[in-house]
Amino acid sequence: MAENGNGAAPQAGAQPAGQAQMKVQVLAQFIRDLSFENGFAQNAQVAPTGQPDIQVQVSLDARKREVEHQYEVITKFRIESKVKDGGQTLFIIEMEYAGLFHIEGVPQEQLHPFLLIECPRILFPFARRIISDISRDGGFPALNLDMIDFMALYRQELARQQQAGQGDKAVPTA
Repeated sequence: MAENGNGAAPQAGAQPAGQAQMKVQVLAQFIRDLSFENGFAQNAQVAPTGQPDIQVQVSLDARKREVEHQYEVITKFRIESKVKDGGQTLFIIEMEYAGLFHIEGVPQEQLHPFLLIECPRILFPFARRIISDISRDGGFPALNLDMIDFMALYRQELARQQQAGQGDKAVPTA
């Protein structure tokens, strides 16, 4: 067993010399934009009975801020609930939920996936709660979104960009 110079064993998880320690801090999180449309309340109709068909679309964006090591990560949700048989829209929720992060020690080649996979994972439980509350407060049962695989979402977007000939878009480092 190696010693650390004072006769004690090295601490578990200690970083090798020369390797920067990763630091991630959530500075703020907030709703950038929110819209809830109740299709039946707007038309003064009685909500139909039947099974809802809920479609959830998620997109991600990340931007470097002017302050060193700070990034804004935005998770965009578009949720549309329709009656399965009739196709009438029950409600639509559109929300942009953002987080400001201070990130140090992440290698440049890993920064883009980190911003679009790990940061949304941190934000998701809070966005999920807001969506649940909004749907319930809008007169519908609370909508509890299933977990989202942000890694799969990231890979799908990379594949889509490569097919479109755009290649890998990196977050600006300005």
